[in-house]
Amino acid sequence: MKDLYRDQFPEGFLWGGAIAANQAEGAWLEDGKGLDMASCFPNGLHFKYQGHPKEGIYYPQQEAIDFYHRYKEDVAMFAEMGFKVFRTSIHWTRIFPNGDDLKPNEKGLKFYDDLFDELLRYGIQPLITISHYEMPVHLVEQYGSWRNRKLIDFFLRYCQVIFQRYKDKVKLWLTFNEINNMRRNADYVAGVVFDGTESRKERQNAIYQAAHHMFVASARANKLCHEIIPDAKIGCMMSLSNIYPYNCDPQAVFETMDIRRKSLFFSDVMVRGYYPGYIYRVWKEEDVHIQVEEGDLEDLKAYPSQFVAFSYYKTSAHEAGKPSFFDTGGEVNSPNPYLKTSDWGWQIDPLGFRYTLNEIYDRYQVPLFPVENGLGANDEVVDGEIHDTYRIEYLRDHLKAMKEAIKDGVDIMGYAYWGPIDIMSAGTGEMKKRYGFIYVDKDNEGHGTLKRIKKDSFEWYRHVIETNGEDLDS
Repeated sequence: MKDLYRDQFPEGFLWGGAIAANQAEGAWLEDGKGLDMASCFPNGLHFKYQGHPKEGIYYPQQEAIDFYHRYKEDVAMFAEMGFKVFRTSIHWTRIFPNGDDLKPNEKGLKFYDDLFDELLRYGIQPLITISHYEMPVHLVEQYGSWRNRKLIDFFLRYCQVIFQRYKDKVKLWLTFNEINNMRRNADYVAGVVFDGTESRKERQNAIYQAAHHMFVASARANKLCHEIIPDAKIGCMMSLSNIYPYNCDPQAVFETMDIRRKSLFFSDVMVRGYYPGYIYRVWKEEDVHIQVEEGDLEDLKAYPSQFVAFSYYKTSAHEAGKPSFFDTGGEVNSPNPYLKTSDWGWQIDPLGFRYTLNEIYDRYQVPLFPVENGLGANDEVVDGEIHDTYRIEYLRDHLKAMKEAIKDGVDIMGYAYWGPIDIMSAGTGEMKKRYGFIYVDKDNEGHGTLKRIKKDSFEWYRHVIETNGEDLDS
């Protein structure tokens, strides 16, 4: 039997980095762009939507780091690190300002043409998320967002345009960012806004109905992508930071499994192509009733996601009988005494990264792509330099864990570090929560020159890519 054991990153491994349009581009109403949800949050997306921007309040994502005007400088620095892939998103409202427009905005289309051309000039593949926490406000206010089945057609019109426009430039696509965060942050994931008067039953029905519409839209977008760009790959994107039982209490172990499964429900549908048996008990107990139309289930089965992209930052611990939230942020959990903690209270767990890679690959047997992983820290500039040894340590330990997962037999397409350049925090709206290899001179109040400065981690990651991950100890 052929020896299939691998102990190195494969040839052609896609090293790179990831950002999101709403956290980086700025230019929030420029060149015909419409109003999006992210531009309406003054303190980050973990706070509830409160309507249109108001005078006298600072909205950090309206300017962000001005990637819209400075992308050439930034892409040149990514190329200097040796990036093979760069993940970003398309602002839906740059292409269709209201979301339900009949014709696209040419200036928005031209911006992404120019961005993708710049990436390709350096040999960097674009990996593009179609919807990343930036719902058009018009769709939220006029239709109730993804509660409304009409959004399937609006989304597919958007997909048709961008697939056709960028078919020769973009071969890697993702439909919805961290769709499983719908469970607790339906407003910024899907524009499903609650006013606080709804019962739990009403909220759960709205979330699962919206999720169904998004599942169908994603499957049909997959179909469109295969038809228009036959050599493309299109996947789903999940928030998969993990959760452990706090101890060996069987009740804690079972509850933890159940909590995790309710998160993996979203990828179960999008990858396996059907609703899993356990969800019917959940719906029975929550009194959830979703409307499914003819052809929906057939499309889910016929056009599944080809790969699973995901974010991983940390792990959490669950005690029996206590409420638990986890994934990307906003946790309610018990501290794990075996782990160190970041400046923002996220527990650092490289072995959990390997565990998660194995868990997801064992479950689906499709290629995996970690497209968000990184350390948010309060960096200090000393004599014009940033010595972020803590970030190098975090990255080294997680890359070693990923290499171990490859030895375990996990099929991994690439690795996109989250925040190769400092961007606005989605969760808190802060600038001081910095992930990047590149420092951006801007503070939480929006002051600064926006000057870019390389951190020590810039050179370290450049060397990792240059050696295809063979030398992680230098």
